[in-house]
Amino acid sequence: MAVILGINSYHAGASACLVVDGVPVAALAEERLNRIKYYAGFPTLAIRRCLEIAGVTGKEIDVVAIGRDTSKNRMKKAEYALRHPGMLAKFISVKKKSDVRMDFKGLMAEALATPQEQLNYTIHNVEHHLAHTASAYFISPWDKTAGFTLDGSGDFVTGMMTRCEGDRIEILNRIYVPHSAGFLYTMICQIIGYGAYGDEGKVMGLAPYGEDSYREFFEKVVTLKDNSFELDLKYFLPFGSGGGISIGDDGTMAVPRMYSDEVVKQLGVPRAPEDEISQRDMDLSFGLQRRFEDIYLHLLNELHKKVGGDHVVLAGGSALNSVVNGKIFDNTPFKETCIQPASGDDGIALGAALYVSNSILKEGNRWVMENSYLGDEFSDSEIRAALDRQGIVYQKCEREELLNRAVEIIVKGDVMGWFQGRAEWGPRALGNRSILVHPGLPEMKETLNSRIKRREWYRPFAPAVLEDRQSELFEHNHPSPFMLHVYKIRPEWRERLCAVNHADNTGRLQTVKRPENPLYYDLISKFCEQSGIPVLLNTSFNENEPIVATPDQAIDCFMRTKMDVLAIGSYFCLKTNQKNVSG
Repeated sequence: MAVILGINSYHAGASACLVVDGVPVAALAEERLNRIKYYAGFPTLAIRRCLEIAGVTGKEIDVVAIGRDTSKNRMKKAEYALRHPGMLAKFISVKKKSDVRMDFKGLMAEALATPQEQLNYTIHNVEHHLAHTASAYFISPWDKTAGFTLDGSGDFVTGMMTRCEGDRIEILNRIYVPHSAGFLYTMICQIIGYGAYGDEGKVMGLAPYGEDSYREFFEKVVTLKDNSFELDLKYFLPFGSGGGISIGDDGTMAVPRMYSDEVVKQLGVPRAPEDEISQRDMDLSFGLQRRFEDIYLHLLNELHKKVGGDHVVLAGGSALNSVVNGKIFDNTPFKETCIQPASGDDGIALGAALYVSNSILKEGNRWVMENSYLGDEFSDSEIRAALDRQGIVYQKCEREELLNRAVEIIVKGDVMGWFQGRAEWGPRALGNRSILVHPGLPEMKETLNSRIKRREWYRPFAPAVLEDRQSELFEHNHPSPFMLHVYKIRPEWRERLCAVNHADNTGRLQTVKRPENPLYYDLISKFCEQSGIPVLLNTSFNENEPIVATPDQAIDCFMRTKMDVLAIGSYFCLKTNQKNVSG
């Protein structure tokens, strides 16, 4: 059995994970530790912390699995370069920079403060989309299933269809650059005024406010094909013409202009970030989301023709589009999904490691992901030390008292920071690094946006629902443990869930089972006893930053915002008791 370190580096979502004897024991995105959102450098801090969590030294690592293989798809890269000879020099320049960055032995030795000659691991490169697929398949409960990935691009591929069986992932089809659903989404985001890396989720939330006035435009831009789709490239600047997505010296991502002058002619000039959102912007959001769903569901139906069956595993950045995930069951033959909670590029660290364990080393120890809690955990003594360092007034509570006091606070409409147990793997707060409030108070969305989150008015908040009550409240009963499906809320519950009911009467739900997180489940249950509502509004514990990762970060966020209460480990902190309150 092996100790495998999985890495995603020099790509958005730099991350590390550690798989020991086929079982993931720790996984962390670098952004949680260095506080640079979507950090795209080398995950030095995440590597160190994963080893600390596992109690493993660098000398004990047997394999480093890297979620990138630049040797793949060379013919397709060459074909594209020959069609665009003016960009050949740029591709060569990018390749040289990449080669310099890929000195993993040197980077690892520096990260682990261990001489290279004492590090005896082998290195396996795993193709980007193969790592995505493995990240979903090798956490699933199935030994035979269809696999589907879709994103911007990685190793010159934008989507992959696979047949997964036993320890083997058979690639059935690749979709290549420049035909990318991710490029389409990003290009329209730029017109709407959201040009930063990772802004796509904002536009997904805006879509329900629009109307279908751009259907003809989007159907010209995208043509659905057998097993694939094509973009009309006159609407895009050539791939790589702006230098491609670049990584700054500080590891931040910069996205070049992707839309052509033809888009400006047909849609008008891009909205300036400081301008109000117009009806055009809402309608473009609606049209973009609808056409994206056409692509996604079309490809899933094409995949089902090849593989059949009831199950599909999903990963890649596009699998974070929870709206379309909620439509799979009504629009394809698939009846069950398993979606990697870290479907973005942070997840390929885990996927590369699981691929090596299962498909290369054939360790034969299949692991099913029951929850996503693979991150840091802090003892009460560590938490108390942080509280004392910052002069926070607190009361230590036994479990039942903590739950009762938390419920009392939520019922009366106050805002509570909830920092418990191990951190979640992936971009969603799933009840351990969360802000929790009453889901049925009409003013709650505005309260959170103005006092805590400081984000766009239209973005929805998520309902965390007891799984055994899900079908009573929502129009679908397929569970969503990682907050990756959007379903309609039943009419009789919409007013009672007004703070989580989006403009189209949907909610991006998290279903909660007691074995996965007993404390969180019991909190929702006790809230239900008091309110009659088996739901809490759950949003990430942060303020325009990566989700808090340490007790000190949680305390800082609590003190600088207008949060009312912090429940951190066994400690209960009221804002009214604090000195020098800045929130």
